Amino acid sequence: MEKIIYIAGGCFWGVEEYYKRLKGVLETKVGYANGNSANPTYEDVKKHKTTHAETLELKYDDSVISLEKILEHFLRFVDPYSIDKQGEDIGHQYRSGIYYINDLDKDVIVNYFNKVLNNDYKIEILPLSNFYPAEEYHQDYLEKNPNGYCHVNLGLIKNSERK
Repeated sequence: MEKIIYIAGGCFWGVEEYYKRLKGVLETKVGYANGNSANPTYEDVKKHKTTHAETLELKYDDSVISLEKILEHFLRFVDPYSIDKQGEDIGHQYRSGIYYINDLDKDVIVNYFNKVLNNDYKIEILPLSNFYPAEEYHQDYLEKNPNGYCHVNLGLIKNSERK
């Protein structure tokens, strides 16, 4: 069954490229989530005119990849104890978060992180309040720009997990 979860883990280029390589991922879209204004632009977010997080909208087949497995992957490349920073990306838009649209997902997320992390982790776990797709040039950015910056180590994906 197709499900959707929203993932913020630093610059969205690398987060998208990582997840789109996994079996069970059906579709990805980068954008801006849980901010204080409608229709933000990259410039608005970059200049801190909004409070949005750079976020990946992830559609997946939960009969192939579970939400817990998606969270396991998230923890492979995110520092869960860092505030507003992942890799060289620093700023509130680079905070880490999992934003859900189904309340049942919240229980899975909270239970998983409480099981595998110390309880002082800094990952936001919130309902999705808004999501605005990023400009087209941000979509599939690292596919279009293979030498682009990426804080996510794409080598962390095991061969058996790849499409």
